[in-house]
Amino acid sequence: MNGHAGNITRRGKISWRVKFEAGERDPTTGKRRTRFVTVRGTKKDAQRELIRLLAEVDNGTAVDPSRTTIAEYLRGWFDNDNQLSPKTLERYRQLAEQQIIPHLGATLLQKLRPMQVNDWHTVLLKAGGKDGKPLSARTVGHAHRVLHRGFERALSLEVVARNPAGAVPPPKPDATEIEILSADQIAVVMSRLSDHPLYPVAALALGSGMRRGELCGLSWGALDLDFGTIRVERSLEETARGLRFKPPKTRHGYRTISLAATTIEVLRAHRRQQLEYRLLLGLGRPGSDDLVFTLPDGTLWPPDKLSRDWGNAVRDRGLPRVMFHALRHSHASALIAANVDIVTVSRRLGHGSPEITLRVYAHLFNKTDAAAAQAIEAALRPRT
Repeated sequence: MNGHAGNITRRGKISWRVKFEAGERDPTTGKRRTRFVTVRGTKKDAQRELIRLLAEVDNGTAVDPSRTTIAEYLRGWFDNDNQLSPKTLERYRQLAEQQIIPHLGATLLQKLRPMQVNDWHTVLLKAGGKDGKPLSARTVGHAHRVLHRGFERALSLEVVARNPAGAVPPPKPDATEIEILSADQIAVVMSRLSDHPLYPVAALALGSGMRRGELCGLSWGALDLDFGTIRVERSLEETARGLRFKPPKTRHGYRTISLAATTIEVLRAHRRQQLEYRLLLGLGRPGSDDLVFTLPDGTLWPPDKLSRDWGNAVRDRGLPRVMFHALRHSHASALIAANVDIVTVSRRLGHGSPEITLRVYAHLFNKTDAAAAQAIEAALRPRT
């Protein structure tokens, strides 16, 4: 290694500080500069990282952090990160390339200041969208969180001394950005979908508040129709590389949800219909691993296709013009209107904490749409 020095020091149970000579010399003292990098994992992980860093110094490929731009750093992070899920990584890249790099990409990583972050927010809100259109506060917030998380990583690697994105809060989304069906709209949606393939999945979305991917990844084995419960244990994720099942991001995502009687009846009817169709195809009875919701040929129903199918139904059946995700919001709205405690609402939705639920739905706690909770029950109740 041409004599370049390095050592490893424990900093925590699974955290190590890697110290090494970076190769470049300080222009004032003439001594080689020392760099520090924090590595999470085992001591062998830290040793491998030290060997890699020293090899970069020897090969002349080590980058001086002070000369790294935000664009170079973010792209390098995405290319080498093995902790983010493929879908999250895909979304982070998109936000970085569309909202961060065009405005902040040329700025040196160590030179970004809170005022620049604040000005960036203003630009995005005014003209950060396609063809110079304004961006919603929610989208700007998503972009801000990517920048914030990137700087947190740089901070842990001791590449920067502070996180400038942490000093400036993201803009608060307007309450109207959250689409929610009113009591009357819920009844209209379920009535007009009563003979449509989307009816059972829409009914369960309204009755459980499950996410789109969780619905698409739901197996019959996770349902107990006798006891009226459903276990959320995975979701179907769609990325540019294809489809895959993935576990919840956090332990809060694993949850058991109680279902109303009308929702259970919808699922029983759906199971009978699915069984009849499978018998016609010679597939036999659905097993515990078979999916509750599939395409007509029995294959996976990609989440993005579910959204497109919903959009087509909205157009063709004259439904309220909301996204499929509005069904989850409508479920939360009904619970809040029925004065269900915030902890229970948070658990049903799979939020990491009640604070998240409050942040998303704070504006609803001041409303008294008492009919909303009964609307889901009435809309789903089988008609005689």
